[in-house]
Amino acid sequence: MEKLKYPIGKPEIPNNISSEDIDKWIETIEYFPRKLNELVSNLSEEQLDTPYRKGGWTIRQVIHHCADSHHNSYTRFKWALTEDKPVIKAYFEDRWAELFDSKKAPIQLSLDTLKALHTKWVYFLKGLTEEDLNKSFIHPDGNEEVGLKENIGIYAWHCNHHYAHIEQLLIRKNWL
Repeated sequence: MEKLKYPIGKPEIPNNISSEDIDKWIETIEYFPRKLNELVSNLSEEQLDTPYRKGGWTIRQVIHHCADSHHNSYTRFKWALTEDKPVIKAYFEDRWAELFDSKKAPIQLSLDTLKALHTKWVYFLKGLTEEDLNKSFIHPDGNEEVGLKENIGIYAWHCNHHYAHIEQLLIRKNWL
């Protein structure tokens, strides 16, 4: 069950994040929308409504979750750069995944959102200075301080994490 929940493992962000780490992570964020689109573009409605694991979200919900989550992350970067260690607004991603649009909307809406958002996000990330990258925000869960460098790594992991959820399901079902 743990392998289905975390097919690539949990995030492993180094304590000393190099510029090479950041470049690699930004590249992952940059290519995620295209890779995801290629992975899911030929799936039927029935396939899209298949959970990636027992008790897990459907492929459709995962795709919509990625758009919602990445939009929130982009906003958190903006807050961190325009406020002094802001306490960000957390959200109940499990509840968002149960909303009508996450369960029923065409995936193309979120695929288009991801393409546009990631294009803008990557442009933004590539323009950050070292001083910018050293800024942070406070996550209200445990009042944990999250640095922007770390958050780039977390979201590169998030891209690969959810891509693997879908890809592994397609492999198990022989849909690839």
